[in-house]
Order: sequence, then structure tokens, then C-alpha cells
Amino acid sequence: MSWWGTIVGGAFGFLLGGPIGALLGVYAGRNFDSGLSQNFGGAEGFGPGAQQRVQATFFTATFSVMGYIAKADGRISKDEIQLANRIMDEMRLAPPMKQAAKALFNKGKQNGFEFEAVLAQFRQEMHGRKTLTQMFLEIQIRAASADGELRITEKNILNNVATALGFSSYELESLISRHNSEQGFESSSYTSNSSRLTQAYGILGLTSSCSDKELKRTYRRLMAQHHPDKLVSKGLPDEMLIIAKEKTQEIKAAYEMIKKERKR
Repeated sequence: MSWWGTIVGGAFGFLLGGPIGALLGVYAGRNFDSGLSQNFGGAEGFGPGAQQRVQATFFTATFSVMGYIAKADGRISKDEIQLANRIMDEMRLAPPMKQAAKALFNKGKQNGFEFEAVLAQFRQEMHGRKTLTQMFLEIQIRAASADGELRITEKNILNNVATALGFSSYELESLISRHNSEQGFESSSYTSNSSRLTQAYGILGLTSSCSDKELKRTYRRLMAQHHPDKLVSKGLPDEMLIIAKEKTQEIKAAYEMIKKERKR
């Protein structure tokens, strides 16, 4: 049974408690206690660290925090709403799951959303899966930049997210820079080749002065970090597989372009 079937079907086992459990419980129509786990004698494989539990946590935190960031500047732009809907569409969510994602997004927008507590529980539930926490942070960067501008209020929240999840300010800046390069690479299809090449290096977090050895090493590392099968095996919800695939496609396209240019 999928994590969603486990939640909705009522076969809970060790349930998520805390703020994340409460968020998911509101939608599922259940009342969760405030502890991090409560044994209700149901489904196997939903204990701390179990894949289904990690998947449920990732899904819940992703959309609720996305809603919180969208309201960072006091208003929610049309671009931010469209991005949230686009991510849901990309995930090809079944109607009930899409309703849940929207409900979570709206919960994050509300006053009193337990932002810090959600992040603290999210980190604990990930059990050191840094590739997953990085994917989470990358999705939030994408959400914060939805309208083409990263405002200071949004940047401050991203700093808080990064710190809560154990990322340094340098790592956050690198991820933001790579995201900007991805956006430039996609939108520069009809611009000069040199401009696209600069963006390609930026996607890999490199400059044109890097050696071939460093280029290959960085490419392999990024592909390993974002490999869909690896992320899913660590607990990325199956529904978010397409986001991981898009990441690897962008990384590969950038690498192939650089290699081609270096052979000339």
C-alpha cells in the first residue's frame, strides 16, 4: 500500500504526530496527539524512519512550507499560485491528493502556521537523508522565485529553512545561483551560444576555468544527488519523481553542452 493509501485507509501503525501529523490529520479527518509518534496498532512500515512515513512527511512539509513562503511579503502573487498548481500538475496527483496539497498550501498561508516546528520535525523525520532535505530546499527556492524575483522577505525565510535543515549560507547561495542559471538556461534558447554556455556552467556550480576532471567529477556528483531512483529509495514520494527527472535532465543537458564546446 502506498503512503497515501496508508494515511487515508486508516492503517496508521506508528502515526505521525506533532505539527506535521496535525496538518495531515486535518485533511484525513483524524485527531493526532502532539507527540512525534503514537502507536494506533495499524499499518506496518509507518514507524520512525520508514519510507512511507518519510514520504508522508516530505509531501506534507513541502506544500505547507510552500504556502508559508508564498505569503512572505504579505501577499500571494498569481505566479506563486500558478507555480504551486504547476508542481501539482507535474506530479500528476490524483484528485484527492491534489486537494490535500492545496489544503496544505492554504494551511501554510494562515496566521499561526508553526513554521519552525514543522521544519524541526521534518529534519528529524528525514533521519539524516541530506539528498532529500536538499531536494526539499530546492523546491522551496523554486517556489520563492516563482514571480521572477527573490524578495528580501522570501530570502530571509529561505535562510531560516536552510539553517533549520543544517545547510550553511554558502550552500544556500550556491543552490539559489544554480536555480537562477537553470531558469536562464531554459529561457535563453534563442540567445547567444556564449550566454547559454555561461548558464550551463552555472547549473553545475562551476566556471569556464574548471578542469575537465573537475567538470566530470561535479557532473557525476550532481547526477548521483538527483538520481530519481536513489531519491525515491530514500523516501521521495513517487509523485515527485518527475521533479527529480527534470533536475537530472537539466544537469545532463548543461554537461553535454559544455563537453561539446570543449571539444571544438
